[in-house]
Amino acid sequence: MAKLPRLPVPDLRKTLDRYLQSIQPFLREDEARGHSLFEASYKKRVQWVDDFEKGIGRLCQHKLHELDARSPHNWLNDNIWTNYAYLSWRVPLLINSNWWLTLINDPSIPESILRGDTKSGIEPWQVRRAACILHRVLDWRARMVNQHPDPDTTRTGVWLLTNTEKMFNTCRLPRAGADVLATKNPASEYAQDIILMLYDFVYTVRVCDDDRTPLPVQAIEDRIRAVVLDVIHRQESGESAVPVGVLTSDERDRWAENYQHLLSLSPTNASTFRAINESIMALSLDHYTAMPWHYSTPTLPSSSKSSQASIPALDSDAEIHAHLHNTRSPPRARNRFFDKCLTLSLERNTRAGVMGEHTPVDALVPSIVFDYGVVAGIDFSAFSEPVPRPLVLEEARVSDSGKAWSRLDWVTDERIEAQIKEAEGRAQALINNSEAGVWDFGEYGADWIRSVARLPPDAYTQLALQLAWYRSRGVLTATYETALTRMFNAGRTECVRSASVEALEFVLAAKGWGRGAECVAERGRHEVEPRALLSLLQQAIQTHARRTREAAIGRGIDRHLLGLKLMLEELPVDAITSTSSSDSPSKSGLTDPPQKRTHPLFADPLFSRSQEWKLSTSGLSAGEQFRGTGFGAGWEDGYGINYLIAPNRIKFCVESKFSSPLTSTNKFKQHIADALQDMRAICEAGELELKDQKKKLDEADTRVQARL
Repeated sequence: MAKLPRLPVPDLRKTLDRYLQSIQPFLREDEARGHSLFEASYKKRVQWVDDFEKGIGRLCQHKLHELDARSPHNWLNDNIWTNYAYLSWRVPLLINSNWWLTLINDPSIPESILRGDTKSGIEPWQVRRAACILHRVLDWRARMVNQHPDPDTTRTGVWLLTNTEKMFNTCRLPRAGADVLATKNPASEYAQDIILMLYDFVYTVRVCDDDRTPLPVQAIEDRIRAVVLDVIHRQESGESAVPVGVLTSDERDRWAENYQHLLSLSPTNASTFRAINESIMALSLDHYTAMPWHYSTPTLPSSSKSSQASIPALDSDAEIHAHLHNTRSPPRARNRFFDKCLTLSLERNTRAGVMGEHTPVDALVPSIVFDYGVVAGIDFSAFSEPVPRPLVLEEARVSDSGKAWSRLDWVTDERIEAQIKEAEGRAQALINNSEAGVWDFGEYGADWIRSVARLPPDAYTQLALQLAWYRSRGVLTATYETALTRMFNAGRTECVRSASVEALEFVLAAKGWGRGAECVAERGRHEVEPRALLSLLQQAIQTHARRTREAAIGRGIDRHLLGLKLMLEELPVDAITSTSSSDSPSKSGLTDPPQKRTHPLFADPLFSRSQEWKLSTSGLSAGEQFRGTGFGAGWEDGYGINYLIAPNRIKFCVESKFSSPLTSTNKFKQHIADALQDMRAICEAGELELKDQKKKLDEADTRVQARL
């Protein structure tokens, strides 16, 4: 099996030079808007960089190398990134941190079921599809986890093998100040179980043998049916669940306090938490079909309206968006445990989705696993009956005995029940403030971009997002694109800074061209030849592609700058020898605690501004098995955008906040579509101009040759 190299500590001078390149577009825009002159502002930053590199920066770099030497995998992921990016973040996981994927429907399920209804209750087809997807995912887990080392396994294969295991059998645990991940326990009695949530009741269900081999899909279906029937029996007996899972949607320190209180109430709660933490993953069966009126829209707040006539058509925007919202954030955050690192959810009409806590792995890993999970659909030959039987209490096949399944109970008090009610309100406010949507751009995709435009699809898409942003806001913003460092042992991600001087030059020239004319005042419009625009686009894409390559091979700058800043903050006062300058920025606006050491490089407001990722983006895959994907915007007035580039289409999944008057998911989707249409026109017209010019030159050359 191929051995992955260690993630390197990047060269200090090269990182600082790349940082200086990355801030140039902001300084150029400031100058164009009548603020400080570029040359003077840039010279000041060069001085700070040189001072840092020749002085205290060397010590910080040395400390990073020492950290790397004592780390089992690498300096970044063993010590810094997981805690900084995820575990120490105190905002709710709901929308803000957890990722989500909505899966395609299974065409073998009757359309009458797929359309959905306004009834309440678990549908037998829902159970069957849950069992099938779950069985495929467990099969993947067994294949990966039980994989014997193969000398022919590629580096990508090694990366996938190691990361598949990370997302199973673990859970995020709330702690004051910074959370932790549950320690994996392969010998746990719950190691081959899933947790099943239904009407906020929680169960464990044994789904694998001790060697991780999944049980037959029929057996898994039978056990899920038995749990459903047990819940029906409990409800008919007047029992209702206390929705403790809602607390996991809350602000992290508040949840940590409630978590400790639950532990203090009874050993029963400790046992329940242990089962949740150590189980393979979660399965949530929702007793309803999510409808558009369950969620806020740009014009209408969420409501309790229900009408059979209002049920959206299958595959309509309204139907897809309801699916997206329920996967990401069910009403009142019910029937979920947001700390669990992997949750498969199914609605009554069999719509399926996946949501996960971000700490163990990035979303590409579960997207690969669940692509495998749904691509085959229901295997009817695996079941004794082609149509699942109605869920009738008298027909339960599996009794509550042995290790097949068991109830997980909670012991609560008035304080916890009051906290749950308050947490529900806060969660619903977050949900109501989130405007998420999918734009399926079907006019062209990767094939046209590669073969006709002869450009790399990802960089091309990034420039479309830059143009869409500039047309919508009229200013530059720091843009984050995720790059995977998967060629390294325990590598995670690096940031590609999409905003560049070349990208700025392109968007300034193209902002009023084509469909962007309405975004520019009449006096600010000027026609630019497509040939010139094409050249600017090509240069911008070349820069972006170079930055992407640098990030992927461990030469990005943002993780390194973070490491240097953290090493500096750990140094004692007398270690600071060359950190002051007569023209250093004012420290009045700093948010660092007084005891933390800094340097003009890091105290510079432009340093922070260059990391205000109001356009946070990530490409995933072609996404043929996904109706939508997503993650939350990192800034109140920004966008979180996940995109899927397929051969003949590009799907954009956009999230923003209703509370910001500067953002609109619906409007931004249109800006993206306009940018993509204009860029195609630029490429085609530019190529025609170049061909015409070449033809004229050839004709002129022929005439000259004829005279000779």
